[in-house]
Amino acid sequence: MRVMRRTAIAVVSVAAALTLSACSSSSDQATTAESSAALSKGSIEDAYETEAIFSETIVDLASKDPANFSTLVAAINAAGLVETLNGEGPFTVFAPTNAAFAELPAGVLDALLLPENKDALVKILTYHVVPGTVLAADIADGDVVIETVEGQNVLFSTSNGVTVNGFDVLFEDVIAGNGVIHVINVVLVPADVDIPALTMP
Repeated sequence: MRVMRRTAIAVVSVAAALTLSACSSSSDQATTAESSAALSKGSIEDAYETEAIFSETIVDLASKDPANFSTLVAAINAAGLVETLNGEGPFTVFAPTNAAFAELPAGVLDALLLPENKDALVKILTYHVVPGTVLAADIADGDVVIETVEGQNVLFSTSNGVTVNGFDVLFEDVIAGNGVIHVINVVLVPADVDIPALTMP
């Protein structure tokens, strides 16, 4: 995906381009394009158009789009991170969609939301958060290694589209009052989190 500018015009243009792409491609490609287009047509786009986005927190924006982020918001609540991500920041958040959480192995999401697995959930979620503001628009073509709040690094790249750890960023540079959101199609898991163990009896 082309790096987008932080303006309402850019958001609307991308939405239109994605819609046209969906109409002109094959059925598989159309499904992907339509999914990406849907991300740009919800309340986040409305917030851009009204400029209210600049006064709202990252959690506020995610909460306004339950079709894409209800699972992320539930996880943030279960992890006790709402107050943190509503804080002054700034933060950069790689925000997995509901579809991304649905791709986790069976039973893992339910297990992560249990109180006894709160530490693992916090570790995973903070692996999606970077202190400070890191905009794709400010990265020249290449790779940038950045340290997450969790303590391990992620690789943010604009070399071949916009990616994090090699996974596509669906919608980048969504500016909030306390940082920036990059929408991603995968749940990033730190190397030292044992996902299979979460569902073991």
